[in-house]
Amino acid sequence: MTQAEIKLCSLLLQEHFGEIVEKIGVHLIRTGSQPLRVIAHDTGTSLDQVKKALCVLIQHNLVIYQVHKRGVVEYEAQCSRVLRMLRYPRYIYTAKTLYSDTGELIVEELLLNGKMTMSAVVKKVADRLTETMEDGKTMDYSEVSNTFVRLADTHFVQRCPWVPVTENSDPGPPPPAPILIISEKDMYLVPKLSLIGKGKRRRSSDEDAAGEPKAKRPKHGTDNKEPIPDDGIYWQANLDRFHQHFRDQAIVSAVANRMDQFTFQTQTSSEIVRTMLRMSEITTPSTAPFTQPLSSNEIFRSLPVGYNISKQVLDQYLTLLADDPLEFVGKSGDSGGGMYVINLHKALGSLATATLESVVQERFGSRCARIFRLVLQKKHLEQKQVEDFAMIPAKEAKDMLYKMLSENFISLQEIPKTPDHAPSRTFYLYTVNILSAARMLLHRCYKSIANLIERRQFETKENKRLLEKSQRVEAIIASMQATGAEDAQLQEIEEMITAPERQQLETLKRNVNKLDASEIQVDETIFLLESYIESTMKRQ
Repeated sequence: MTQAEIKLCSLLLQEHFGEIVEKIGVHLIRTGSQPLRVIAHDTGTSLDQVKKALCVLIQHNLVIYQVHKRGVVEYEAQCSRVLRMLRYPRYIYTAKTLYSDTGELIVEELLLNGKMTMSAVVKKVADRLTETMEDGKTMDYSEVSNTFVRLADTHFVQRCPWVPVTENSDPGPPPPAPILIISEKDMYLVPKLSLIGKGKRRRSSDEDAAGEPKAKRPKHGTDNKEPIPDDGIYWQANLDRFHQHFRDQAIVSAVANRMDQFTFQTQTSSEIVRTMLRMSEITTPSTAPFTQPLSSNEIFRSLPVGYNISKQVLDQYLTLLADDPLEFVGKSGDSGGGMYVINLHKALGSLATATLESVVQERFGSRCARIFRLVLQKKHLEQKQVEDFAMIPAKEAKDMLYKMLSENFISLQEIPKTPDHAPSRTFYLYTVNILSAARMLLHRCYKSIANLIERRQFETKENKRLLEKSQRVEAIIASMQATGAEDAQLQEIEEMITAPERQQLETLKRNVNKLDASEIQVDETIFLLESYIESTMKRQ
């Protein structure tokens, strides 16, 4: 665990959950697994506060626990899961793209609350959607429920592990911590709920004033509450499935840029690859190096409706994709018109390499990028060979090689002719270790995002007074509009914020938006590099 990762985890935990949770979380990240009382002692926090902080972290899957043989429960932080909080906006936007506003709010609620029952999610989302609708319109629970089922069917949401129900035949003491289990077949099994009703709007202040005070209203239905039909069945967002979708989108985009940019037709090659990935998204595990083999006939039948290409043209495109040097698509057999797979590991390797090339070009210029691509292509080159192949003067080539070597984009391998490693009898070969370079770049990306978050917090803190004033004015205007105030009165309130202050607010908003957009862009690079490193480590 690098210092950059720990710092980024600290910033994310503080931003989402506050100082106490951040203190406990970072302590566990630094020290590894620890029991409850040791955490309280080492952090100087009261036992009650530590328990509450651990509850929050466990609820959001940021901490796991395990029971040791002596009955001691130890808690361990999941740093990789904490870093996923960077990607929450992207998960929510993906759900919106695939399943409209309803899917967006379902995923947002699950991410905000960590774990929820399906009935609670459906009711909350229906209420939120009803709030945004015109007067007289409401959202049915059944519509939200249907979208939830579709999310479960495509594995974007999944059940949480649960405590198995056992008979009370054993009179012994209960275990120090519950043991949670779940079988793979039950992970996406949606309980049969008959949720009947519509979303409710919040009561306005007028209705509250006309009726009885809230404290004196009788609480209907609290004593004879019906049991919740899915009590104990909790759901969470399946982040691995979202990552699989991001990876598939990146592969499709890469194929479109490479194969379809010179054709005047529609994006045929990328659409074929998209179809293959869509057919394999449920059957292929997210960590698999290849998709399941698909026959040409199956692919032809699964192409989108209205996509008018013949079987012969499809076979030609598949042959073209299989013969491409990047080897995104491979042929694995001849049955069914030809069996094809997508080489996910090769695709991630190509995407990571393209990312490194892009960074070298932006950082050191096009000539350095030419040398970098040359060393990548030839695997091992001496300095004289680099100068000759790249057609760059010796002095410039030497400077560029040493510059990239000092930044760890390329590495130097020594091959001695004799055991004494004498420089005159040693070959010095330049090479690119993509895995090592990807790790170095990933570390820099973590530092960059931490700097962006700190800058955003600084900008907000510097303008705190102005932001609070703006919020107060907006609240006053909203309440006056609700009571039917005249335009002159509203104008007078708006003038409480002077022209220079308004300009300062616009500048702040523009800066914060730029920082947010930069965070998302850097996180896209982080995702590609992490996926490549994970895929490579599993193959070694």
